[in-house]
Amino acid sequence: MDYALKLSKEFTLRADHSANIINLIDEGNTIPFIARYRKEMTGSCDDQVLREFADRLKYLRNLDKRKQEISDSITEQGKMTDEIMIALAGAETLTEAEDIYRPYKQKRKTRASVAMEKGLAPLAEFILEQDMNVDVKAKATEFISEEKGVENVQKAIAGASDIIAERISDDAELRKTLRKKIMEVGELSCKLLEGENAKTYDMYAEYSEKISKIPSHRILAVNRGEKEECLKVGVAVDTQAFVDAIKSIYVKNDGECANIVANAAADAYSRLIFPSIEREVRSELTEKASEQAIKMFEVNLRPLLLQPPLKGKIILGLDPAYRTGCKIAVVDSEGNVLDTAVVFPTPPQNRIEEAQKTLLALIKKHGVSVISIGNGTASKESEIFVANMIKESGLDLSYAVVNEAGASVYSASKLGAEEFPDYEPAQRSAVSIARRLQDPLAELIKIDVKSIGVGQYQHDMPENRLEEVLGGVVEDCVNSVGVDLNTASASLLSYVAGLNKGIAKEIVKYRTEKPFVKREDLLNVKKLGAKAFEQCAGFLRIVGGNVLDNTGVHPESYSAVEKLLSFTGYTLEDVANGKINDIKAKIEQKGWDNAAKECGVGVPTVQDIVSELLKPGRDIRDSLPKPILRSDLMDLSDLKEGMEINGTVRNVIDFGVFVDIGVHQDGLVHISQISDNYIKHPSDVLKVGDLVKVKVLGVDAVKKKISLTMKTTELPHGLAVGNQKTDRERKQGHRDAEKRRNDQKKQMTDEELKQLLLKKFGR
Repeated sequence: MDYALKLSKEFTLRADHSANIINLIDEGNTIPFIARYRKEMTGSCDDQVLREFADRLKYLRNLDKRKQEISDSITEQGKMTDEIMIALAGAETLTEAEDIYRPYKQKRKTRASVAMEKGLAPLAEFILEQDMNVDVKAKATEFISEEKGVENVQKAIAGASDIIAERISDDAELRKTLRKKIMEVGELSCKLLEGENAKTYDMYAEYSEKISKIPSHRILAVNRGEKEECLKVGVAVDTQAFVDAIKSIYVKNDGECANIVANAAADAYSRLIFPSIEREVRSELTEKASEQAIKMFEVNLRPLLLQPPLKGKIILGLDPAYRTGCKIAVVDSEGNVLDTAVVFPTPPQNRIEEAQKTLLALIKKHGVSVISIGNGTASKESEIFVANMIKESGLDLSYAVVNEAGASVYSASKLGAEEFPDYEPAQRSAVSIARRLQDPLAELIKIDVKSIGVGQYQHDMPENRLEEVLGGVVEDCVNSVGVDLNTASASLLSYVAGLNKGIAKEIVKYRTEKPFVKREDLLNVKKLGAKAFEQCAGFLRIVGGNVLDNTGVHPESYSAVEKLLSFTGYTLEDVANGKINDIKAKIEQKGWDNAAKECGVGVPTVQDIVSELLKPGRDIRDSLPKPILRSDLMDLSDLKEGMEINGTVRNVIDFGVFVDIGVHQDGLVHISQISDNYIKHPSDVLKVGDLVKVKVLGVDAVKKKISLTMKTTELPHGLAVGNQKTDRERKQGHRDAEKRRNDQKKQMTDEELKQLLLKKFGR
C-alpha cells in the first residue's frame, strides 16, 4: 500500500508532506518535535492532526501485516486463488479481511466440521446444485454409515444442511453486505431486568433506537447497564426480511433440494450469521462510542492542564474530611511545603473556633493570600467555614474550590511517597490541592490520567487506548508550555519530548551538583544522547543565561536567529531588554520570504522565531482567563430562577457542560441552552476553564440539580427546561416519531435489501 498517497487523501495533505511525516515518525522523531520544529516538511500540521495521522498509519500497517498473514495461511493450505487475492487486496478494514479468511480459518469443532468428518461434504455439494430431477433421499442413502454415526437418511441430510449453513455463513461478501444493512436499519433495544441498581436505568425500561442514530454516551450507558445485569440489550432487525434476502441468493428453484437449501439459509442466519454480526455491530458501536468518550477526555484535559497558574502566591491547601479532620498544608510560591496541620471544623467534632485560630495563625505566619479547598467529602462544610472565617477576620484573603480528583491516588502512590516520605497520605493530598491552584500542569501530570475526573465513563474505556491518547495530550501540553530545566520535577521532565523517567531522574541528579547554565550542558547528562537532545532541547528553558535558552527557539536555529537579527538591525541584547517591538514591521517591509532566505530556513520557522524573541520566557497560560477566587459563597437555596451568575466550565460532555457557580454543586447547561444558534457539540464553543455568564432556569433541591442557560433570548413563560420529566417526554416523543417513520419505510427497506443483495451477487 502507498501509505503516503492514501493518507494524503484522507487528511487532505500534499503527497510530499504526507511522505515527510511518515519518514519523520519512522526516524524516531516525537510528535511535539515534528509539530513545532519541522513545519516546512509537514505543511504546519499541528500535534493533534499528527497524532491522528500516526494512529491511522499504525492501523494501515497492522492491516497490511494481517492481510499478509492471511495470504500466507491460505497459500500454505493450497487454496489461494486470484479471486481471493483480489478480495484481500481490496479489504479496507480488519473485519473485512477476517471475513475473507473465515472459510480457511482453523475452526474449533462445529456441527459442519463433524458432518464433514462423517463424509457428508459430497452430499452437501449435490444438494447445492438443486437439480429438480433427482431424488435427494435416494442420493442420501449412499451416505448412510452406522460406523460413522449416520444411521439414516434424515441424519445424512441434516449433516449436509449443517455444511451448507456454514458455507453460507462463511460468505465474506454476504456478511459484509448484511453487516452494512444492519448498521443502517437495525435498532439497539433494551429491557429492564430486576436488580439492585435497576432503578438507575429506568429510562431504558422499554427503549429502542436506530443504530445509525444512537449517540455515543447512550451506547456507553446501555453497556454499563448490561454489565451491571440491569439491562438486557440486543440488536433488533426484521429477521424474515434478511432470511428472505439470503434465500433469494442461494435458492435457485422450488424443488426438493432447494427447500433444504432454504432451510439451511434460515438456520445459517439465525444460528451463525446474525449472532456473529450482532457481536461485531455491538463491538463497533462500543469502539466508536469509546473513541468519542476518549475524545471528550482529550477535549477536557487539555484546557484543564493549561489553566493559568497562580504565580507568586503563598497558598494554604485544605483537604476536607469529617471524622479524621481537615488536613492543612501551606506551600510557598515555588510549591515547597512550609507548614502542615490538622483541624476539625466539620461534623462530628465541629471544633470551629479552634480550627479558625489554627488557620489564622498559619495565614499570618506565612503570609497566605489564597486558600485552595478540595471539592470532595465535607467540601461544602469546609467552604462555609473558610468563607465565614474570611468575613470575620477582615483579612485580604480569597479562596477557590479545586477539583481534587486523583489527589488520594497520588498521595498513596510511589511518587507521592518519594516526594514526601515523612508525610502521611492525607497530608500529601493537602499539598497536592494547594499546588493544583498554584500550577495545575505541574501537579496534575503526577496523577494517573484516568483519575483526573473529566469527561464521562472513564472507567469503562479501554485502558491502554485511554492512556495512549491522554498521555499524548499531557505531552503536548507540557511541551507547548516549556519546562524550566533547573526547577522542574522529574515527573514533569519525563513528559518532555525525547525524555523518559530514567533520563528525567538523571537530569535532576545532575543539577543537584551544579545547575544548568546552557542547553548544551544536557549532553553531559548520563543516558541523554544526541537524538534525545535534538528532541528535547527546544522545550527546556534556562533562566539567567543566553536569552535564547529561555525561549522556544531550538538550538539548531540559533544561527538563523543571529542572521535574522542582523537582517533587521538588532542584537541579542536588544532581545533580552525587550527592545525589538517593531521587528515584525521591519520584516514585513523587506518581505518574509527574503527574511527566510537570508536565514536559511522556511517562513513558518522565521515566524515562530519572531514570536519567541518578542516574549522570551513567556508562559502561554498567562494570556488565559485567571481562575475565579471567592471570599463568600452562596447556598443552593439562594438560587432563584432568572438569576444571572458568573461561573467556570468544569466539564464538557456530549449533551452539555457543567458549570461551577459557587454553590458547591455544579449546574448543567444542556446543549440546547448553550447558544442561540445551532451547535453540533458543546466543545464547538466551550472548553474547561472558560469563564461564562449563565442564568438559572430551575433548581431541584431534592435531587440537588441546577439547570442553567447561556442563551441571550428570553424563554417562553413557564418553560421548564430543567424539568427532567418534560425532558424525558420530549425525547420519548422524538423516538416514537422516529419509530413511526421507520415502520412506514419498512416495506421499502425489505425490498431494498433484496435488491441490494441481488445486485451485489449478480443473481
